Amino acid sequence: MKLAAFDLDNTLLAGDSDYLWGQYLADQGVVDAQEHARRNQEFYAQYQEGTLDIHEFARFSFGRMGRIPAADLARLRAAYVREIIMPRVAPGAHALLEQHRQDGAELLIITATNTYITRPIAELLGVPTLIGTEPAFAEGCMTGEIDGTPCFQDGKVTKLREWLKGREVERSWFYSDSINDVPLLEWSDHPHAVDPCPRLEAVANERGWPILSLR
Repeated sequence: MKLAAFDLDNTLLAGDSDYLWGQYLADQGVVDAQEHARRNQEFYAQYQEGTLDIHEFARFSFGRMGRIPAADLARLRAAYVREIIMPRVAPGAHALLEQHRQDGAELLIITATNTYITRPIAELLGVPTLIGTEPAFAEGCMTGEIDGTPCFQDGKVTKLREWLKGREVERSWFYSDSINDVPLLEWSDHPHAVDPCPRLEAVANERGWPILSLR
């Protein structure tokens, strides 16, 4: 099979869905705005630097969602995707996805962001397969822990290989903006840096990886 894999945040989207979700919850008065903004910014800066402790972030993010009744959380998520995410789909995203679709490639999104938030975004983009960080649940509520391997840094390669078990990949493409995705970019046959952060841009230039913009 041909495989075209895409990071989501700041790649297919012109923004970070996890960071924006936190802001949205604060704007809706669901979480303490001042405290949340401070922690959210700290974690986002760590992510950009490549130093994020994904388990610490999960306890912050999933724990916050676990305190919201399930029906209210689903309602907030639907409104968030409609109001915040839809306008932030990168202008060139659909064309790139369609290019690979027409080429007969299997499309998937692989993201560090949790699958609760990103599943409806993958559906919005028409991508059938989503691999992300899975929240752990107990009695229908998120516990604050991660179920299985975090889909982050080397964990993206691990989770993709788990998904590919028994399948043979003829050629692979991967698109990302983030220095955190160097392991999966190195794994792919055709790595592409998309609107890259400065550190990934430097790596891409050094290694001769194509750099493109979807914005």
